[in-house]
Amino acid sequence: MSATLHDVARAAGVSIKTVSNVINNYPHVRSATRERVEAAIDELQYRPNQAARSLRSGRADMIGLIVPDLRNPYFAELADDVMRAARAHGFSVLIEQFDAERDSELAALRGARRRGLDGVLYSVLSLGEDDAALLDEVGMPMVLLGERIFHSAHDHVTMRNTEAAHAATAHLIAAGRQRILALGSHPGEVVGSAGLRLRGYESALAEAGRAVDPALVVPVDRWHRVDGADAMRAVLDAGTAFDGVVAFNDSLALGAMRVLLERGVRIPEEVAIVGFDDLDETRYSLPALTTIDPGRSEIARVAVDLLVDRITGDDGVAPREVFADFRLVERESTRA
Repeated sequence: MSATLHDVARAAGVSIKTVSNVINNYPHVRSATRERVEAAIDELQYRPNQAARSLRSGRADMIGLIVPDLRNPYFAELADDVMRAARAHGFSVLIEQFDAERDSELAALRGARRRGLDGVLYSVLSLGEDDAALLDEVGMPMVLLGERIFHSAHDHVTMRNTEAAHAATAHLIAAGRQRILALGSHPGEVVGSAGLRLRGYESALAEAGRAVDPALVVPVDRWHRVDGADAMRAVLDAGTAFDGVVAFNDSLALGAMRVLLERGVRIPEEVAIVGFDDLDETRYSLPALTTIDPGRSEIARVAVDLLVDRITGDDGVAPREVFADFRLVERESTRA
């Protein structure tokens, strides 16, 4: 027969309540006790009866995370942060990604209800403010992530894109860089990461009394390493002069750096470069990449906290909009 909660408690020499606290990852359990319980769980191969728990609580204790593209390392690391934050509340996370098409995005969103989730964290990509009513069709607690659909009827957690991109550009200006490339624009975009980060780039130039040179604003389709590499090759082949790069995410920056180094361009002596996202791999690139930490772990923690509030009955509070703090992380790619 399968091991029970009582079996684990007896093997670990603790109460059933303590075993439950360990399973639900409650923080106030002594490390030695936690290790003893976890060892008993492994030895007995105990598996919690999720169906029974759901019947008792009326909840599945599971939330969804819907993101555009897990190949983008930012969303992969965000997913890890969300899972850690959810575990502290005793929730599991079901992750789903959608293609870069509106229909795929809507299908993923509407499918959340069919999966029996208690709530969903949704990183909006294609929808705009005019689509806000579509979110009500989901019929479950929801917290929005990202830039799109401001001032909706749902809680919204995002980052300070414009201010952070301003800081990245100002950092290069202060270092004496004269011609700074903006890598990653989406022409015509206003609401969205690319549009907001371009606005920050432009505002930093204006603050320094500089005009925007259209030749230095480089569009890309997507924000992967290959896009950064291809765009940088095109810039170099065109003979465009520049001595600094503000990349709109770290993947673009890493792709661009690879091409610069292949072409014999010294970083940062000839070209200084700043990324955005503070991915784990930026600590280990050569040179290590200066980047913006947009507060990803804070975004995950706050978003999960707000969603759990809604799931557990905090419906009377007006929709909340939270902006995470950011910081510039200076590393080798901009140091003289």
